[in-house]
Amino acid sequence: MRNRIIEIAESPARLRIEHRQLVIDAGGTESLPPARVPLDELAVLVVAHPQVSYTQAVLTELVSAGGTFVTCDRSRLPVGLLLPLDAHSIQTDRFRRQLDLPRPRQKRLWQQIVQAKIAMQARLLRDRFADDAGLSRLVTAVRSGDPANVEGRAARRYWQRLFGQDFRRDRHAEDHNRLLNYGYAILRAAVARAVAAAGLHPSLGVHHHNRNNSYCLADDLMEPYRPVVDRAVADIVDEFDDVPPLDQMTRAHLLGALTRAVLIEGEQRSLFDAIALSASSLANVITEAASRL
Repeated sequence: MRNRIIEIAESPARLRIEHRQLVIDAGGTESLPPARVPLDELAVLVVAHPQVSYTQAVLTELVSAGGTFVTCDRSRLPVGLLLPLDAHSIQTDRFRRQLDLPRPRQKRLWQQIVQAKIAMQARLLRDRFADDAGLSRLVTAVRSGDPANVEGRAARRYWQRLFGQDFRRDRHAEDHNRLLNYGYAILRAAVARAVAAAGLHPSLGVHHHNRNNSYCLADDLMEPYRPVVDRAVADIVDEFDDVPPLDQMTRAHLLGALTRAVLIEGEQRSLFDAIALSASSLANVITEAASRL
């Protein structure tokens, strides 16, 4: 099962591939030999330490096996993403269908995504506070394409209820946002991998269309899954009674949240399986094999 996230952040290491396994050599001894991870189990490899060395063969074998590589800056925050390019046997046909996707269908897809996102936000608030700040009522207010920006209205209620009246979602802030940024970046990598595996091009979004964004479709599809990260950040803040630094323990907690089981369509699956099902469902709508996500 491809559901492992490996982060290398605290010590130098050398990476190599042997017998379809990623070998992580941190300069160990006979009592502490190199770690080995089968490529077929590895979903995301995160390299955050500046003294990690690897060859072209490592990257090639990793993405050829369907894994994703994330590189980080000096602050341990993800800044780069490498994912499989040739991940599906009929991807050329699906790329064409993405390009030709009618605008009304794009808008209906975005409606469903926003509804699912708000429903997930409402569920998280109910779990934590026994009320959802009125988010459940907003789900039915979302129309095709969300022209009234119900997503934004829900977000204002959601963030203030979850983290307090003074909280603002700001990618450059040093508060909860720093933890959210890290978790979202890893989630984005997982969604981008699933999108590619479904034969879709991650740049061709149904709502996001920034020409400088290479992962518009991944950003679309990850929206309903963001509350998984939000829940983990809220749990961390509860545990420390404050926002802790983005250290090894905090990152491990966030990564752990992305490897837990979730419920999708009434079945307990890994988060990566759920994301893969969503990506496959999206491909079916784009190819007109289905009408709804």
